[in-house]
Amino acid sequence: MRHFSKLFLAGSLALSSALFAQSFPDIKPAPQQTAWQDLEFGVIIHFSTNTFLDREWGDGKADTKVFNPAQFDPDQWMQAVRDAGAKYVVLVAKHHDGFCLWPTAQTEYSVKNSPWKGGNGDVVGDVARAARKYGLKFGVYLSPWDRHDPRYADSAAYDKYYLAELEELATNYGDLVEFWLDGAGSAGHVYNFPKIMETLRTYQPNTIVFADTALFEYGDARWVGTESGRVGYENWNVIDRHGYLRWRPVEADTPLRKEHWFWHPNDEKSVKSLDELMDMYEMTVGRGAQLMLGLAPDNRGLLPDADVARLKEFGAEVKKRYADNLMAGRLHGPEETEAALDNDPDTFWSAPAGSHHATIEVSFRKPITFDRAVTMEWLNDGQHVQKYAIEAWIDGAWKRVAGGEAIGHKKIDGFAPVTAAKVRLRILSSTSEAHIREFELFHSGAAPAE
Repeated sequence: MRHFSKLFLAGSLALSSALFAQSFPDIKPAPQQTAWQDLEFGVIIHFSTNTFLDREWGDGKADTKVFNPAQFDPDQWMQAVRDAGAKYVVLVAKHHDGFCLWPTAQTEYSVKNSPWKGGNGDVVGDVARAARKYGLKFGVYLSPWDRHDPRYADSAAYDKYYLAELEELATNYGDLVEFWLDGAGSAGHVYNFPKIMETLRTYQPNTIVFADTALFEYGDARWVGTESGRVGYENWNVIDRHGYLRWRPVEADTPLRKEHWFWHPNDEKSVKSLDELMDMYEMTVGRGAQLMLGLAPDNRGLLPDADVARLKEFGAEVKKRYADNLMAGRLHGPEETEAALDNDPDTFWSAPAGSHHATIEVSFRKPITFDRAVTMEWLNDGQHVQKYAIEAWIDGAWKRVAGGEAIGHKKIDGFAPVTAAKVRLRILSSTSEAHIREFELFHSGAAPAE
């Protein structure tokens, strides 16, 4: 009887383990994660005492009186952000120097003790209002590292201070689309990340928390791994850390000015070129990731003219390159695939239930020329496509023009111009039936991103 009990217990444990075993295709996103992924492009804004001192990293010793932007105009910032095509804004509410851009009750080291607006200003509030005025979602970065506050040396005391700051930001500035989280410069401090998350989630349950994989269990989105603004690998939304799988889409951050997150004088030559920005767009958004572009207002409180002009050029070029979907209204294809070809990402086509490969084939009334393909997977049920190919009917045969492994949220494939009257998307391998939101073709006239 005792032997039977041991066998029963072992069998039960094995069954329990099997029932709760994780596999990549089984992991699905939360609704707020897919909504965030649909935003695709955001900006992060660095503006603080560093702006007035020609610094990237403050030491926490700057006098509050240095912060005094005479022409502060967040509407000007947001108009430029909107013109670039971004959909959300993350403001660095406190950087590593500890200076707070809102009149916090937790420290005297904030805008309330600066000459700006006679100490009655609130950068966070003004930027939040301006963002929403221009149809942009708003979020914040509150650096855990603090090089100014003496409580930082005492983990318990500093955690209480940080959590109080977080509660102010989470309760006074409306819905936060994203909260940046990192452990930069910990200097021996052990952060209470579970309590940080508990506090944030109490007031902002739908905020996407950005963190690198070192903070895997606390994030909803992960760092790409570099500040190049490029995804250099096949991009899977599900990632394994220490044997646990989670849906963690990628955000790729990079400054508009090369290697500079804060504004510096006489630095206009460092503004990235339009070609560089377009390559980054196709290597981030075009690889299923978010592009997070760093902007830096100057010591006037304005985005520099060169930055504004480049952002406008960037937004216009993205629209130009991807405005004319050659699929829309110009094709003949099976009715069941129409939802993938209708220029509407809110609809999607599903391959036959239980299938592991499928094809969407399209015929045109006359041959078309194209050099870009955009494919989007419907991710609510998970990421399923493991291998695909895009083929064109050329000289009486199907010829591959692009392909890869992951599609994910969005995949942009660029190639030499192709002229054909028939095109097909072949799902060569999928973990279950594929769901395709969009299959689009464009003639951009641009060289493929490298």
